[in-house]
Amino acid sequence: MRTDLAVIGAGPAGLAAALAASARGVRATLLDAATQPGGQFYRQPAAGLGAGRPEALHHRWRTWERLRDGLAAGPVRVLTDHHVWCVERTPDGFTVHALLGPEQEESVEVQARTVLLATGGYEQVLPFPGWTLPGVVTAGGAQAMLKGGLVVPGHRAVVAGTGPLLLPVATGLAAAGVEVAALVESTGPRRLARHAPALAGKLAEGAGHAAGLLRHRIPVLTRHTVVRAHGEDRLTGVTVAALDADGHVRPGTERHLPCDTLAAGHGMLPHTDLAESLGCRLDGLAVAVDTEQRTDVPGVWAAGEATGIGGAALSLAEGHIAGCSVAAHLHGAAPGPAPAALKARAALQRSAAALESAYAPPAHWPEQLTDDTVVCRCEEVTVGAVREALDLGAGDERTVKLLTRAGMGWCQGRMCGTAVAGLAGCAPTPAKRPFARPVPLGVLARQHPQEGLS
Repeated sequence: MRTDLAVIGAGPAGLAAALAASARGVRATLLDAATQPGGQFYRQPAAGLGAGRPEALHHRWRTWERLRDGLAAGPVRVLTDHHVWCVERTPDGFTVHALLGPEQEESVEVQARTVLLATGGYEQVLPFPGWTLPGVVTAGGAQAMLKGGLVVPGHRAVVAGTGPLLLPVATGLAAAGVEVAALVESTGPRRLARHAPALAGKLAEGAGHAAGLLRHRIPVLTRHTVVRAHGEDRLTGVTVAALDADGHVRPGTERHLPCDTLAAGHGMLPHTDLAESLGCRLDGLAVAVDTEQRTDVPGVWAAGEATGIGGAALSLAEGHIAGCSVAAHLHGAAPGPAPAALKARAALQRSAAALESAYAPPAHWPEQLTDDTVVCRCEEVTVGAVREALDLGAGDERTVKLLTRAGMGWCQGRMCGTAVAGLAGCAPTPAKRPFARPVPLGVLARQHPQEGLS
């Protein structure tokens, strides 16, 4: 299969990029691991579930309708259930390798002249005692269950952590009939107020979420954190406590909240596996791009959360700019994205930077971790084992990994990498992986058959 542009990721950035490029005469192919386009933000329930009003689960539904209808009416080839595990550079461009379907045992290839990475982001979850109990889910996981499966994770929930995602998760669960016992946010109002000028464009959205909290009578505990989850076979409640100005837990402020669900999250991190395997330069934890969303690898563009966490509106603007730039490159013309997209991107990037600063996790969260707290769930590595490695001289994620196996499991450190870095007192670093997801050995063998062996 050949195409001018392979867009990897069918969330807001990927959809905007594919449509913008296609409108300018580019043969675009959109690949995504999900069964339907939309990404996490526009995740849709399966048709068989018979959702009567799916728009009730979403913000900016009209924007999604425009994207969906544009995709249906245009020539963009959409390949869902395609799990991209590698992108190779070739003399003529790139080969995109993807595993098919839920079994992911068969690989297909797409030959492309150019590639646009719209791989999105994933949740950052910091461990705490009891976080592995059944009933503890990520904030995004709870939202995905609601949007994609029309199910709720429990009857009485606490939503906790930090970041703007907690607001729609709390109001969404409440609207679906869940009793939300509290929204526990580690950031305080004063911290947000310091960034008020940059967040002016978010006021309407914030006011809408605030109205939802009031309508559903959801208590909000700011400058609080979960210090422990309780239960034997499953979650029965959580202990929360107040934080002082430096991020330390204030003794004597603990309170118990009975619940059967805890939706916890501490922001998002960019997905950069494919970009790293292609040799793209990173800026911190995000893919570095120029004003046209080009990476430093010729023929590769990136847009959306992979280039920095900023939300759906910023992803749409970046995707549109990237799609226009790809089209200009392939046609040998000067790039011509709409000035509105450039202006929107600049304003939204300022808002994103302000939100990142305002919603930083508590500085001293590792202080609450007991030695028996599991930090790496895949390999069952405890905080105590990590601390022993640090006592032996480990000072970074890689050395801790070598001494404890933390990060060697199925998720390849995506869940525990930030926690290990926090315990080690170092900044998180991107993990260099040859493949973006686990690949069956049979697939690899078929990619490079050995001939002449007896």
